Amino acid sequence: MSDKVLVCGSVAFDTIAVFEGHFKDHILPDSIHSLSVSFFVPNMRKEYGGCAGNIAYNLRLLGGDPLPVGTVGADASDYLDYLGDLGIDTRLIRVLPDMYTPQCFITTDLDNNQIASFHPGAMIRSAENDVTGEQAAWAIVAPDSRDGMFAHAERLHAQGIPFIFDLGQAMPLFSGDDLNRMLSMARLLTANHYEASVIEQRTGHAMAEIAQTLDGVVVTHGVDGSHVYAGGQETRIPAIAVDQVVDPTGCGDAHRAGLLYGLTKGWSLPDACRLANVMGGIKIASRGPQNHRPSRADISALLHANYGMTLPA
Repeated sequence: MSDKVLVCGSVAFDTIAVFEGHFKDHILPDSIHSLSVSFFVPNMRKEYGGCAGNIAYNLRLLGGDPLPVGTVGADASDYLDYLGDLGIDTRLIRVLPDMYTPQCFITTDLDNNQIASFHPGAMIRSAENDVTGEQAAWAIVAPDSRDGMFAHAERLHAQGIPFIFDLGQAMPLFSGDDLNRMLSMARLLTANHYEASVIEQRTGHAMAEIAQTLDGVVVTHGVDGSHVYAGGQETRIPAIAVDQVVDPTGCGDAHRAGLLYGLTKGWSLPDACRLANVMGGIKIASRGPQNHRPSRADISALLHANYGMTLPA
């Protein structure tokens, strides 16, 4: 069975600043109607990121074969070189020389809360990046432009390539009708607890109901692990214990990578989710979305210690 995974989503730069305080002490409910706040951030770094970039990175750590599908500007040459050095095929990352690469500006406080703003740049033309004719075992439609996400979903569905729908940060772009349309094409849905509640509200259907129309639904609950809805059952997958919580940026993408890897190996959805929990737990102990460097042996050892499973040779 092929391990190829089409990873459709943003390829972006993340500029991450750390506020050495707590947002809740400065964003006051009585003043929210006239919000004007400024945070002193002595620590700042620029990271390679974007959902497609992060998922591809984590899949590669697992020994998977990701093929990221994204749109960047001329300022991304170093990012493309970096991905290539990791052995990631970048031929479906389209460069638009007259635009900037998508960029996310994130401020994190000491409680790991985040305030983010996003410049889409070349991402607004991601629908032009056609995956028709590509072969893959699985795919994911991760946050991107709305038009791009629908274009990728329709092309994947037409070719019979199963894909995960990951709403994520694209949540403001999708109405209830949009979500129902996307779910009619997807095989799996992934969301965090908050996103799941929004999807339920906008579609009028609970996660268990939505799962009945798909192969399954995975909802992450942070330290409380993940809930898998499949086959008319809800299975709770406990999170792994982590030594320290350093940075949540990119944890969802690492989780998606573990899920996809397990699916390409023919694992059950709960088992794939167990690996996903391991990948998210590894990531949260490292700053930035792509700075964790576990070996496959390290990942397999954690998988075995927590769930009694191992990665295939």
